[in-house]
Amino acid sequence: MTRVLVVEDEPPLVRALEINLKARGHDVDTAPDGAHALRLAAARPPDVVLLDLGLPDMDGIDVIRELREWSRASILVVSARRTSDEKVAALDAGADDYITKPFSMDELLARLRAAARRIVSTPRSADHAVITTEEFTIDFLAKKARRAGRDVRLTPTEWHLLEVLIRNSGRLVGRRQLLEEVWGPSHLSQTNYLRVYMAQLRRKLEADPAHPRHFHTAPGMGYRFDP
Repeated sequence: MTRVLVVEDEPPLVRALEINLKARGHDVDTAPDGAHALRLAAARPPDVVLLDLGLPDMDGIDVIRELREWSRASILVVSARRTSDEKVAALDAGADDYITKPFSMDELLARLRAAARRIVSTPRSADHAVITTEEFTIDFLAKKARRAGRDVRLTPTEWHLLEVLIRNSGRLVGRRQLLEEVWGPSHLSQTNYLRVYMAQLRRKLEADPAHPRHFHTAPGMGYRFDP
C-alpha cells in the first residue's frame, strides 16, 4: 500500500483526491497548509506527496525544500502555475514531477503510479549494486551515495535516472528512452526535466560539474555514464 500525503487547501479537490486514492487502495493523509503537511510527513512518512504550490501559509516551493532536507518521498506538484520557469523552479527545489490544474484524474493517478514505482526502483543487475569511481560511491541496494567522504542525498527520481544510466554504462542513452523509463510515456516531450536532473546529478556527484568526468551530454541526442 502506498501512503500518499495530499497537501491542498481546496476542500472539494481534497475530497475528490481522497475518494479516488482510497478507492485504489492507497493510504491517504491530507493537510490544508504547509506547516501541517511538514508535521504530518514527519509523523507518518509518506511514499508520495501531492503538493499544491499556492498554500495559505507558505509557498509550496519552500515545502519542497524543507521536505528534501530529510524525506525521500516522491513529490508530485499539482498546481495552477503554468509557466516553464515555475515548473523548473519546483523541479530544481526537489520535486519529481509536475501536473497543472485543471487535470485529468486518470493522468494524475498514472503519474502517481509512476512515482510509486520510482521509490522501489532497484538495479536490474546485481553487477550494478555498488558503483565506485574516484569521486563517488553509489550503493543502490542500500540507497546510499557518498562523495569526498560525505553522504549525498539523492531524490527518488535522481536514483532512478542514475540507475538507468549506470545500467547502460558506456553507452549513449537517448532522451526519449530516459524520459519514458524514468517519468513515463506521457512525458516524452519534457526534455527540460532531463536538463534539470542531469545538472543536479553533476552538482551532487561530480568534482567539477562544469567539466564532468562521468555524466556526459550528447547535444540533441541523450546522455552517457562513464565509470
